[in-house]
Amino acid sequence: MIKIQRVQTGIKGFDELVEGGIPRGMCVLVTGSPGTAKTLFGLQYLFNGLTKFKEKGLYVTVGQSVDVLKKQAAMFGWDLDKLSKSGLEVMPLSTKQLDSNIAAVIMDKVRQGRYKRLVIDSLTTLSLNAPLYRSLNDISVTDIVKNKSVFSPPIGGESIIQSFIYNFIDNIHQLTDCTTILVSESSEKGEYLTRDQVSEFVSDGIVLLTFESMGGEFSRSLLVRKMRQTNNDEDVHPLEISQKGLVVHTVK
Repeated sequence: MIKIQRVQTGIKGFDELVEGGIPRGMCVLVTGSPGTAKTLFGLQYLFNGLTKFKEKGLYVTVGQSVDVLKKQAAMFGWDLDKLSKSGLEVMPLSTKQLDSNIAAVIMDKVRQGRYKRLVIDSLTTLSLNAPLYRSLNDISVTDIVKNKSVFSPPIGGESIIQSFIYNFIDNIHQLTDCTTILVSESSEKGEYLTRDQVSEFVSDGIVLLTFESMGGEFSRSLLVRKMRQTNNDEDVHPLEISQKGLVVHTVK
């Protein structure tokens, strides 16, 4: 029997739901509506990785302020400036920097820094802003224009966005010694978990975060929808934002 090497998130109550941790090298999608603690999940995954498990991590933030990210981390006592000196780096990407080679840029950064943990926040921003390059053989609409024409997602349509996301995640999968958290906004349509409608199928695991104001002790919840090579827990668990980060509670 092949022994699966697992990467512990260190998030209290979570690793027990996935047989002790995420299988190394996998890409796990963390999706939910705004305010469900997706970014916090990613930050805590990297913070714990460095401070508890001695694994360097890279946080790729797409189109959002690094200062805001630092302030959010500081609320839990995590000094990103200080942590950057010991192996937790934040890589900001403006929407103007995005092109068809963005996966290669991120992968080069991971390999050069020898990072074991990667967070990309977010796939939604990435897919809505990245220009895509396709040859005549790839997209029929380019029959009327020159080869290597540029189509942005709003013009090229849903299929181009899905193609980009599929290829992006497929490339990130090549980082076999790095375990990745992909942050994404959930879909407003009931039949899909994500707005891009494809990352949920390409990712190795899905962690669904929800927010419901019901007047109870906990408003947020967490569900592991899938985790490959894992007999994962299938219950919905209360999720707490404590002074030290996220806490996943057992079902009472």
